[in-house]
Amino acid sequence: MKTGLVVGKFAPLHKGHEVLLQKAADAVDMLVVLVYDAPDVTRVPLSVRAGWIHTLQADAVVLEGKNSPARDVWTPEHMREHEEYITRLVVPYHITHVFSGEDYGEQLSRVLGAEHVWVKKENDGAVQLSATMIRNHPYARQFVSEQVYRDMQKYGDVL
Repeated sequence: MKTGLVVGKFAPLHKGHEVLLQKAADAVDMLVVLVYDAPDVTRVPLSVRAGWIHTLQADAVVLEGKNSPARDVWTPEHMREHEEYITRLVVPYHITHVFSGEDYGEQLSRVLGAEHVWVKKENDGAVQLSATMIRNHPYARQFVSEQVYRDMQKYGDVL
């Protein structure tokens, strides 16, 4: 059985994430999505962001990554903390594939003994969107769903 993993803050969930999640779901028998807690970058609660994933991928296992290690410094020690944290959360699911559009995917795949699936940039550029750009520029709202944008407004994550 193929079990895929996607990891992210989804702060906010944007069209690039949607492409990544759909490609992962289409390629595996079970999709596990780990949503990191991220109070340092978003006011939208973890449970709300996890809900976005549930709505988009109803059959996915969505894990809420509470009390995750700090992401402020990426030393080898901090990398190990993240790897151990993720491993503890996903070990029951026997991950066979890690899907990402970022460099961390290759390393995480090695740690989990899984195959890395690099989701490349789509022609419309959706995979290369930046959540930071969307949070900081209201014109970028075209790249998020109406529900995501309403939640961003509700919690003050837009300019």
